[in-house]
Amino acid sequence: MATPLTPGIAVGRLPADEIAENFKDLHAPYAPHEAAVAADRCYFCYDAPCVTACPTSIDIPLFIRQISTGTPDSAAETIFDQNILGGMCARVCPTEDLCEQACVRETAEGKPVEIGRLQRYATDTAMAKNSHPFERAAPTGKRVAVLGAGPAGLACAHRLAMLGHDVSLLDAKGKAGGLNEFGIAAYKSTDDFAAKEVAWLMGIGGITFHHGQILGESFQLDELVANHDAVFMGVGLGGVNALGVPGDDQECVFDAVRFIAHLRQASDLTELPVGRNVVVIGGGMTAVDAAVQSKLLGALNVTIAYRRGRDAMGASTYEQDLAASKGVNLMFNVQPKALHADDENYVEFIELEYTHDDGTGLKGTGETVKLEADQVFRAIGQTLTTDGGLALDGRKIAVSETGKTSNAKVWAGGDCAAGGDDLTVTAVAEGRDAAMDIHATLMGGAS
Repeated sequence: MATPLTPGIAVGRLPADEIAENFKDLHAPYAPHEAAVAADRCYFCYDAPCVTACPTSIDIPLFIRQISTGTPDSAAETIFDQNILGGMCARVCPTEDLCEQACVRETAEGKPVEIGRLQRYATDTAMAKNSHPFERAAPTGKRVAVLGAGPAGLACAHRLAMLGHDVSLLDAKGKAGGLNEFGIAAYKSTDDFAAKEVAWLMGIGGITFHHGQILGESFQLDELVANHDAVFMGVGLGGVNALGVPGDDQECVFDAVRFIAHLRQASDLTELPVGRNVVVIGGGMTAVDAAVQSKLLGALNVTIAYRRGRDAMGASTYEQDLAASKGVNLMFNVQPKALHADDENYVEFIELEYTHDDGTGLKGTGETVKLEADQVFRAIGQTLTTDGGLALDGRKIAVSETGKTSNAKVWAGGDCAAGGDDLTVTAVAEGRDAAMDIHATLMGGAS
């Protein structure tokens, strides 16, 4: 992302040591004795509600009991059996809205068992040994192409390889990982964890990674279908919605997704340009990640502007509170109306219009407010950029419960597929389940 250095956008707003402190691990990992104490709080419920709340259906009471008995490697295998990206999900999954919200300790005491941190303790302990917990089955002779090396694609590729199939993993970028590598806040995944997790996952064998492969340019879907026994699409969403207001084409207006990706790949954060007055348009996790990281880089004033009320935000309450704790101002019921520039065409402020819902939809009230802004980020949703000619459900690829598309040899999952909730953990579940259906189909037991 080439960022113009305008009068309000500059590098090195904070010294290196302060930036390093700002971007350290958001949640420190448990020490063994801390994990033991945390595990002892679990009631090990029968028909545990936390398991039902987990999109990958990890046996949470079992893995916590395994931690409490001093066998974190066994706990990790319990996790990986359902979620091979359990290490990353332990870092980025909104546990406060899923398993921990369902925890009976949360209901009774308002303080759940810290399932996410316990999951990280188990998976980190096992992965540190640089050994893979599973072995490949005997070769089946079947070849499967997996498009997209994000959470859905990685989960699908791993499960297929484990079942004995040969997998070609293709991705447009130069590195595997998808949103885990390029799309989440740097303080949530430190020490190059996303790349290390991919390398560990690939230890199963049977997966060949091909980078720089773009559907519609490098190859066509029909070619893959013809040359493979099955194809899985986990291409994600590559397009970012425009603001659609006057001034949206100014140089100071950026895609929040690209900003986060650039930050994640930067070797020196002191060299990353950031505005003095930053405004982020949107209400999801991407908006929060862009806003918080702008503040951590040294932006003086950072505002998230969202068109609806707080309870409608895509970002969890925890993430909203995190943003506020870092000094980000949250504005609700406002939408962009225009960006205004000075005589030299540098944006000076953004004009926002207040909104209300009259029962027939969201509408502007006509009342406006102006905020100083020298850098504006768009975080108002992403769009599918390639569907390979498959049938769509709305703006995403239409799929069955097991990921089957309109093409009998093609499955899809993750953000590009209809349904789901655009979470890493959901993408993992969809990739895993599609792999199982692909396997059943290829081996003559199609569902």
